[in-house]
Amino acid sequence: MKKALFYLFVVSYFVVGCKSTTPVTNTKLDNKTEVALKGNWKITEVSFPGSNYIKITSFNIADSKCFVGSQWKFISNNNKGEMILTASACDPYGSHITWYINKEGNMVMKFLSDGVKAKHTTSGYILKVVNVTSNSFQLIDKMDVGGQIVEVVYQFNKNM
Repeated sequence: MKKALFYLFVVSYFVVGCKSTTPVTNTKLDNKTEVALKGNWKITEVSFPGSNYIKITSFNIADSKCFVGSQWKFISNNNKGEMILTASACDPYGSHITWYINKEGNMVMKFLSDGVKAKHTTSGYILKVVNVTSNSFQLIDKMDVGGQIVEVVYQFNKNM
Protein backbone atom coordinates (compact mmCIF):
# COMPACT_ATOMS: atom_id res chain seq x y z
CA MET A 1 0.00 0.00 0.00
CA LYS A 2 2.82 2.39 0.92
CA LYS A 3 4.58 1.58 -2.33
CA ALA A 4 1.43 2.35 -4.36
CA LEU A 5 1.01 5.71 -2.57
CA PHE A 6 4.65 6.52 -3.20
CA TYR A 7 4.31 5.82 -6.95
CA LEU A 8 1.08 7.82 -7.10
CA PHE A 9 2.87 10.74 -5.42
CA VAL A 10 5.82 10.55 -7.85
CA VAL A 11 3.56 10.36 -10.92
CA SER A 12 1.38 13.28 -9.75
CA TYR A 13 4.50 15.33 -8.98
CA PHE A 14 5.72 14.93 -12.55
CA VAL A 15 2.29 15.60 -14.04
CA VAL A 16 1.89 18.81 -12.04
CA GLY A 17 5.56 19.73 -12.39
CA CYS A 18 5.43 19.48 -16.19
CA LYS A 19 2.26 21.51 -16.61
CA SER A 20 2.75 24.63 -18.70
CA THR A 21 2.45 27.87 -16.74
CA THR A 22 2.03 30.07 -19.83
CA PRO A 23 -1.59 31.09 -20.44
CA VAL A 24 -3.05 30.90 -23.94
CA THR A 25 -3.62 34.68 -23.95
CA ASN A 26 -1.35 36.95 -21.97
CA THR A 27 -3.52 39.00 -19.61
CA LYS A 28 -0.67 40.77 -17.81
CA LEU A 29 -1.22 44.45 -18.45
CA ASP A 30 1.15 46.96 -19.99
CA ASN A 31 0.11 49.84 -17.72
CA LYS A 32 2.73 52.21 -19.13
CA THR A 33 1.28 51.98 -22.65
CA GLU A 34 -2.28 52.14 -21.33
CA VAL A 35 -1.51 55.42 -19.55
CA ALA A 36 0.13 56.75 -22.74
CA LEU A 37 -3.16 56.18 -24.61
CA LYS A 38 -5.27 57.93 -21.99
CA GLY A 39 -7.29 60.76 -23.49
CA ASN A 40 -9.18 61.79 -26.62
CA TRP A 41 -8.00 60.62 -30.04
CA LYS A 42 -9.04 60.79 -33.68
CA ILE A 43 -8.37 58.30 -36.45
CA THR A 44 -6.74 60.34 -39.21
CA GLU A 45 -6.04 57.51 -41.67
CA VAL A 46 -6.98 53.90 -42.35
CA SER A 47 -4.62 52.16 -44.74
CA PHE A 48 -4.07 48.70 -46.16
CA PRO A 49 -2.80 47.25 -49.45
CA GLY A 50 -5.35 47.99 -52.20
CA SER A 51 -7.33 50.42 -50.04
CA ASN A 52 -8.16 52.53 -53.10
CA TYR A 53 -9.91 49.58 -54.75
CA ILE A 54 -11.12 47.29 -51.96
CA LYS A 55 -13.76 47.91 -49.31
CA ILE A 56 -13.23 46.49 -45.84
CA THR A 57 -15.78 46.53 -43.05
CA SER A 58 -13.93 47.51 -39.88
CA PHE A 59 -15.00 45.93 -36.59
CA ASN A 60 -18.17 44.60 -38.29
CA ILE A 61 -19.54 48.15 -38.02
CA ALA A 62 -18.92 50.16 -41.19
CA ASP A 63 -16.65 50.65 -44.19
CA SER A 64 -13.08 51.36 -43.08
CA LYS A 65 -13.25 54.83 -44.68
CA CYS A 66 -16.06 55.72 -42.25
CA PHE A 67 -13.54 55.45 -39.41
CA VAL A 68 -11.43 58.33 -40.72
CA GLY A 69 -12.29 61.25 -38.45
CA SER A 70 -13.88 59.03 -35.79
CA GLN A 71 -13.45 60.16 -32.18
CA TRP A 72 -12.12 57.79 -29.52
CA LYS A 73 -11.76 58.18 -25.78
CA PHE A 74 -9.54 55.85 -23.76
CA ILE A 75 -9.74 55.89 -19.95
CA SER A 76 -6.74 54.03 -18.56
CA ASN A 77 -7.67 53.73 -14.89
CA ASN A 78 -10.75 51.58 -15.60
CA ASN A 79 -10.03 50.40 -19.16
CA LYS A 80 -13.24 51.84 -20.56
CA GLY A 81 -13.92 54.37 -23.25
CA GLU A 82 -16.08 55.22 -26.22
CA MET A 83 -15.93 55.77 -29.94
CA ILE A 84 -18.09 57.81 -32.32
CA LEU A 85 -18.14 57.68 -36.13
CA THR A 86 -18.37 61.24 -37.45
CA ALA A 87 -17.95 60.89 -41.25
CA SER A 88 -20.82 62.71 -42.96
CA ALA A 89 -21.12 60.15 -45.79
CA CYS A 90 -21.64 57.31 -43.29
CA ASP A 91 -24.39 56.25 -40.92
CA PRO A 92 -23.82 57.68 -37.43
CA TYR A 93 -22.60 55.16 -34.89
CA GLY A 94 -21.30 55.28 -31.33
CA SER A 95 -20.39 52.69 -28.76
CA HIS A 96 -18.88 52.30 -25.33
CA ILE A 97 -15.78 50.14 -25.33
CA THR A 98 -13.72 48.18 -22.88
CA TRP A 99 -10.04 47.59 -23.58
CA TYR A 100 -6.65 46.67 -22.20
CA ILE A 101 -3.12 46.28 -23.53
CA ASN A 102 -1.20 43.14 -22.62
CA LYS A 103 2.55 42.72 -22.24
CA GLU A 104 2.75 41.36 -25.81
CA GLY A 105 1.69 44.77 -27.16
CA ASN A 106 -1.84 43.73 -28.11
CA MET A 107 -4.93 45.78 -27.43
CA VAL A 108 -7.87 43.57 -26.54
CA MET A 109 -11.05 45.56 -27.21
CA LYS A 110 -14.80 44.95 -27.04
CA PHE A 111 -17.58 47.14 -28.37
CA LEU A 112 -20.40 47.15 -25.81
CA SER A 113 -24.10 47.11 -26.62
CA ASP A 114 -26.42 49.31 -24.56
CA GLY A 115 -27.33 47.60 -21.32
CA VAL A 116 -24.89 44.69 -21.83
CA LYS A 117 -21.92 44.40 -19.50
CA ALA A 118 -18.45 43.63 -20.83
CA LYS A 119 -18.40 40.22 -19.15
CA HIS A 120 -21.50 39.27 -21.15
CA THR A 121 -20.01 40.45 -24.47
CA THR A 122 -18.43 37.36 -25.95
CA SER A 123 -16.73 38.81 -29.04
CA GLY A 124 -13.98 41.34 -29.37
CA TYR A 125 -10.86 42.26 -31.27
CA ILE A 126 -7.13 41.85 -30.76
CA LEU A 127 -5.06 44.55 -32.42
CA LYS A 128 -1.31 45.23 -32.33
CA VAL A 129 -0.33 48.58 -30.76
CA VAL A 130 2.72 50.18 -32.42
CA ASN A 131 4.56 53.49 -32.77
CA VAL A 132 3.21 54.96 -29.52
CA THR A 133 4.23 58.59 -28.88
CA SER A 134 2.62 61.30 -26.77
CA ASN A 135 0.65 62.51 -29.83
CA SER A 136 0.05 59.43 -31.98
CA PHE A 137 -0.12 55.66 -32.19
CA GLN A 138 -1.26 52.96 -34.58
CA LEU A 139 -3.48 49.93 -34.20
CA ILE A 140 -2.94 47.08 -36.65
CA ASP A 141 -5.68 44.59 -37.40
CA LYS A 142 -5.14 41.49 -39.53
CA MET A 143 -8.05 40.77 -41.87
CA ASP A 144 -8.81 38.24 -44.59
CA VAL A 145 -9.28 40.01 -47.92
CA GLY A 146 -9.93 37.71 -50.85
CA GLY A 147 -8.19 34.80 -49.15
CA GLN A 148 -5.10 36.83 -48.21
CA ILE A 149 -4.29 38.23 -44.78
CA VAL A 150 -3.65 41.98 -44.93
CA GLU A 151 -2.73 44.43 -42.19
CA VAL A 152 -5.19 47.26 -41.71
CA VAL A 153 -3.46 50.21 -40.02
CA TYR A 154 -5.51 52.71 -38.00
CA GLN A 155 -3.55 55.94 -37.44
CA PHE A 156 -4.59 57.73 -34.23
CA ASN A 157 -3.63 61.33 -33.45
CA LYS A 158 -4.29 62.99 -30.12
CA ASN A 159 -6.95 65.72 -30.05
CA MET A 160 -5.37 69.00 -29.02
